[in-house]
Amino acid sequence: MKENLEVFRKNAYEFIDWIVEYLRDVEKYPVKSQVKPKEIYNKLPSRPPDTGEAIEVIFEDFKKIILPGITHWQNPNFHAYFPANSSNPSMLAEMLMSALGVQNMKWETSPAATELEERVMNWLKEMTGLPESFSGVIQDTASTSTLAAIITAREKYSDFKINSDGFKDFENLRVYCSTEAHSSIEKAVKIAGLGKNNLVKIKVDEKFAMIPSELENAVNRDIENGFKPVCVIAALGTTGSTAVDPLEEITAICSKYKLWLHVDAAYAGSALILPEYRWMIKGIEQADSFVFNPHKWLFTNFDCSAYFVKDKGNLIRTFEILPEYLKTLSDNKVNNYCDWGIPLGRRFRALKLWFVIRNFGVKGLQEKLRCHISIANNIADKIKCDKEFEILAPVTFNVICFRYKPDGKTEEELNMLNEKILHSVNSTGKMYFTHTKLNGKYTLRLVIGQTNVTQNHLEKSWKLINETAKSLK
Repeated sequence: MKENLEVFRKNAYEFIDWIVEYLRDVEKYPVKSQVKPKEIYNKLPSRPPDTGEAIEVIFEDFKKIILPGITHWQNPNFHAYFPANSSNPSMLAEMLMSALGVQNMKWETSPAATELEERVMNWLKEMTGLPESFSGVIQDTASTSTLAAIITAREKYSDFKINSDGFKDFENLRVYCSTEAHSSIEKAVKIAGLGKNNLVKIKVDEKFAMIPSELENAVNRDIENGFKPVCVIAALGTTGSTAVDPLEEITAICSKYKLWLHVDAAYAGSALILPEYRWMIKGIEQADSFVFNPHKWLFTNFDCSAYFVKDKGNLIRTFEILPEYLKTLSDNKVNNYCDWGIPLGRRFRALKLWFVIRNFGVKGLQEKLRCHISIANNIADKIKCDKEFEILAPVTFNVICFRYKPDGKTEEELNMLNEKILHSVNSTGKMYFTHTKLNGKYTLRLVIGQTNVTQNHLEKSWKLINETAKSLK
């Protein structure tokens, strides 16, 4: 055992040295992996080894075979999708989490894991301005949180009869979201057994936010046609353009028709730690559930999704199950978070969130977010000043949606040209960004949220995009 630990110590120090060098030199790697499909797969042996191999040998193969197939999300020139941010305190906590190997399913399986989770979720409530009455739990992703919300809404509507008897007498349950809402909602509706055709997508306005009157019209039409409205998902920061649905008006409609309201703030919810963004959650006390991901824009390693509910009783009653082998003497005195969502097994995610909040401090986190938002506004101003480019959506946070629009091109030609720009820029390896479509327009989408991104990184990225666009004109 001692010999094994000494070997582990030697390997661990080598790994740490490599990690430090990697993070120091991460900008030297192509941001987006440049390998072709199956290139990594074909370099790996077709059969597993019969005898064990030394860690040193495996590590060398990691560097030679695996690393070329990595897209470097922690590179400050990563501007794609939404970030999956890391930070030094979060990585250190991840190391401790791995060493402890905690299975945080019940309080008794590690009391500290449960009680730390309860405390840091209360910290997040205070930091974001959520109602004190809400209860929080850490899920793996916002997709899982939204699924939990929809299933809980389903069960509350049926008085928990679907869980026991199936969908008899509860067909045609309806869920509503905007046309810009995340695809995970449709997936959740399918998994929850409601059927994707019972997801009603509501029109958006010129800012790509849900139109409340269209929501109410859809609910009324469904009631008249024998459907059963159950749940609405409002987005605070849609995936495509970070549009913000008008929460206060939506909450009024949900209250009127007794609909469960789930608020999906997966990315932009982190901005609520800034008092100047609290306007987004006016009316939040009327919502039933809320989610945002510290692993997107609060510098906490993936995965860590903060899910809050107004009535934890509905959540627990939906998911709890207590076989004999899970019964403990403390069950009626504590939170058993395995009953607060879908999985039984749970990682000790609260530890890295605790490290991050303590090491940055609230003011340090606020400073980082304000820096990213400021950089986005500066680059957006540069884009606006170039008459051959146009901004296609409001820059509310730190995401810029734009396109190249030289004169004399049809919409189809513009779509093809902007797609060509995207792939040409990404093929350089100097930066990585992605696209969406807004009103049928191929939209370049630049996200300024990587932990260590600076104004200088974006100046270089904008120059590369601009020069590439004009060379392809």
